[in-house]
Amino acid sequence: MLGSAAQNVVALSDSVFLFHLSEEDFAAIGFVGVFYLVIAAIGYGFSRGGQIMIARRAGERELTEVGRTFYAMVYFEAALALLMFLFMQYGCYYFFGLFVNSEVIFEKSLAYLSTRSWGVFFSYVGVAVIALYTGLARTSFIIVDTIILGAVNIALNYGLIFGHWGLPAMGIAGAGLASTIAEVVAFAVFLVYIFFDKKARAYRLFRLPDIDLALIRQQYKLALPIVAQSFVGLGSWFVFFGIVENLGERELAITNLVRMVYLILSIPTWGFASGVNTMVSNFIGQRKRQAVLPIIWKTAKLSWLTTMLIALPVVLFPHELLYPLLGGEDMSLISAAQPVFYVLVGILTAFSVGSIYFNGMAGTGATFYGLIIQTVSAVVYLGYIYSVVNYTDWGLPWAWASEILYWVVMMAAIFWYLRSRHWHGLEV
Repeated sequence: MLGSAAQNVVALSDSVFLFHLSEEDFAAIGFVGVFYLVIAAIGYGFSRGGQIMIARRAGERELTEVGRTFYAMVYFEAALALLMFLFMQYGCYYFFGLFVNSEVIFEKSLAYLSTRSWGVFFSYVGVAVIALYTGLARTSFIIVDTIILGAVNIALNYGLIFGHWGLPAMGIAGAGLASTIAEVVAFAVFLVYIFFDKKARAYRLFRLPDIDLALIRQQYKLALPIVAQSFVGLGSWFVFFGIVENLGERELAITNLVRMVYLILSIPTWGFASGVNTMVSNFIGQRKRQAVLPIIWKTAKLSWLTTMLIALPVVLFPHELLYPLLGGEDMSLISAAQPVFYVLVGILTAFSVGSIYFNGMAGTGATFYGLIIQTVSAVVYLGYIYSVVNYTDWGLPWAWASEILYWVVMMAAIFWYLRSRHWHGLEV
């Protein structure tokens, strides 16, 4: 769960500290934070293609192919990171101009990316390492590394945002720099772990292979629909924040608060989703297709139950449970967000089940079909949001209800596909 939500942990830490800096900074990190999550999701999506292939090779007991698959993923992720870095450094000024009306939000968003963009190299190669150990079902150290990532980010956020411990007070740019340094440290720790991992030799991780373009193309073909799915999904969320920003900085701040709570409460589902992806692919590699649907259903039930256990107390008592994070004299933002928190229960119900089925379907190799249904769902989602914000006075709760509509449309198509057995003939 923690490994899959590493970027969520970083985004949460940045948001909490900037909440205490100013409402403008908090609103800005809501906008630019979602943008960076889209960037991170692109790298994560490509790693999922490699993860599915690694899990399949492990299920087939072809351990020597694991290393080749891993390095093909690393080579591609490194090249992709360079492209994303150049875009964030030189293209976002013009890109943000298409969405942002507030000059304050615009300038603070660019300040954040000026330091945050350097972390994309370590983020992209890091998710390749996470994909390796998740695909091999050896996830214990991912927990340790993610805790280190979060701890370093929290400490540096405290120092670099406010200027404590003799560090410069950089504001929102300090949050970006803190997150980048935390990713560098987490990546270095992972390298040390791999060096001392005795099983790594069986996977040929210490033998740097030549660039295998055929294998990279195979991963690219498998992963591209997953990346497009992430881009469509989180990209739609980014557009949602852009639409809400037009309502004013106060509404954007409320939406960012709800997003922050959503990120916390969605962590269990991210973990279960990554796990079911690996399990489905591994069982198919063992020629046990009859186990796929029961695995997905059981995982969905676990995901929903775990999510509700942590979500209901937060939604029902937000002032009491969020005060340790957001405590201050002015708690009006939490009061203003209370109606949206009630909607969040329905969102999390749909998300915790729908995401498991979606990732289970991806584990079968049906990534292109996943792209089609997610694109259709996103079109419905954005059409609904645009109509509610621009043509009604229903407010933020009804705008956020679009998330429920999105997952209902998704789940209807996924259920039909999995029961149709079309995925039985797919090869990875």
